[in-house]
Amino acid sequence: MRVNAEVKLGWEGAVALMPTPSDDDRPRVYAEFPTLAAALDYAAEGIRGLNFHDPRGQLTQAYPFAELRSDALAAAARLMAHGLKPGDRVALLAETGPEFAAAFFGAIYAGIWPVPLPLPTSFGGRDAYVDQLAVQLGSSDPKLLLFPTELEGMGGEAARLTGIDAMSYAALSTLAPSDEPLPALQPDDIAYLQYSSGSTRFPHGVAITHRQLLANLHAHSTGMKITEGDRGVSWLPWYHDMGLVGCLLSPVANQMSVDYLKTEDFARRPLAWLDLISRNPGTTLSYSPTFGYDICARRISSQTRASDRFDLSRWRVAGNGADMIRPDVMQAFVDAFAEAGFQASAFLPSYGLAEATLAVSIMPPGEGLVVELVEETELSGGGSAALGRPQRYRAIVNCGKPAKGMEIVIRDEDGSPLPEKAIGKVWCRGSSVMTGYFRDPEATEACLVDGWLDTGDMGYLSGGYLYIVGRAKDMIIINGKNHWPQDIEWAVEQLPGFKAGDIAAFAITTPGGEETPAVLVQCRTSCLEERAKLREQIRERVRAITGMNCVIELVPPKTLPRTSSGKLSRAKARNLYLSGEIQPYEMAA
Repeated sequence: MRVNAEVKLGWEGAVALMPTPSDDDRPRVYAEFPTLAAALDYAAEGIRGLNFHDPRGQLTQAYPFAELRSDALAAAARLMAHGLKPGDRVALLAETGPEFAAAFFGAIYAGIWPVPLPLPTSFGGRDAYVDQLAVQLGSSDPKLLLFPTELEGMGGEAARLTGIDAMSYAALSTLAPSDEPLPALQPDDIAYLQYSSGSTRFPHGVAITHRQLLANLHAHSTGMKITEGDRGVSWLPWYHDMGLVGCLLSPVANQMSVDYLKTEDFARRPLAWLDLISRNPGTTLSYSPTFGYDICARRISSQTRASDRFDLSRWRVAGNGADMIRPDVMQAFVDAFAEAGFQASAFLPSYGLAEATLAVSIMPPGEGLVVELVEETELSGGGSAALGRPQRYRAIVNCGKPAKGMEIVIRDEDGSPLPEKAIGKVWCRGSSVMTGYFRDPEATEACLVDGWLDTGDMGYLSGGYLYIVGRAKDMIIINGKNHWPQDIEWAVEQLPGFKAGDIAAFAITTPGGEETPAVLVQCRTSCLEERAKLREQIRERVRAITGMNCVIELVPPKTLPRTSSGKLSRAKARNLYLSGEIQPYEMAA
């Protein structure tokens, strides 16, 4: 059954767009298909679909799954006519819209591996973006790069640098299609390559099969208890695993209508996200990293009653993932929007990574945000607290139980399993763990051992639930003692005028050869006297956390680098600082 997305409304004969419905009379199948193509085939028999909105949240295009399938089959025929064969790669600049969706699924139907790549939003300039694209193109070795027409200059330049054929999505649609039959896809065929958002000098393309993907998408439906009437809203980028897998592929495989804002439109008008949730009475699911909730809580005016503008009472699953979950930020969101009907029990923390397709653990719906207070000496791997120094605790967020088909263990540095409550490396094994990194057997061997994946994250298990402490590679080790950069950053953020993302902490070697923490702080005041006072306040805060002096550098706003998914990149900040590309403010004489 098909439904026309356009209906005539009003006596003037004006045409208004109508979104695809939340409900359907076809029984929902929860991602139990042999391939992603088979999942879209089934979804296309219903009336649900994707819906694209402008910066103000107004619907610009309703895109039923049936129309997506038709366009994808046409794209498959054109890609094949262009000479691409099963196992070839096609890189796609992942703009949120029907062109990317059709090309992505067209590649799937043709047995070609789509490689979603980022847009220029997070790369701080044209040259940096072109360089990033060139690196990822060199790694994935595609036969073709597809891009939105408006990015032809940058996309074309990156393609020329790497000797790759390139064209716009619009140009692809003009090609004569091939009449060759589509290949017979198998569950263990590679479906796509996923690059992590932080890939820079040494990118890793994660190879995911149809079987691994569908296993994870089935885990989404069971973990979040998706029901017949559920509907999603998303602004997450489609080049990131949470945006691509969680907010595009999962809705297709689980036949759920979704309303989309572009990521850059959310960045300009964050509250349009909540407007969109409020406007459609069917909306029940939406995900965001912590910073998305943070920016919305900050943007709501103290003179504006949230209940006058928003209705968030039907928001059943407010997912949170992709970076460290901060309970203070989540509480601020509750405080700001409870009067609009938002319920704290809707929060659904989760943990995942591209190497596991996406989800590793998911909080059972309705349990909300649960934290445990952990003393700093336990977090840093030390013994008892030092005499005379007050104990300090960090609130660690419960990230849920293992997703369906996934096992989680915590191991020490020697690989031995640790008991409950003991902090160590998080390892996982299951039906959706990656095949490996594309053309990188050494990196694959380093993190995949006997089917177990070393996630690179530190955490512990408590009562069958997973608690994430931080990234192992971010830990600052000074004089044999471990310090988590988050603890330093969060302490500085408590000073007036700072927010999440303003501070980056990492270790450096001083001219005297000693290891010491360095803290870069985005500073908004131009007064030299105020900067001097601020530097001393920060120094005292950090000394209270680490017990030692450290290097404090004040830098201009918007200096600290972020990954393409919006997360602070401490490693890149450290490299830019040491190379001199980040120039701190001069200290007052």
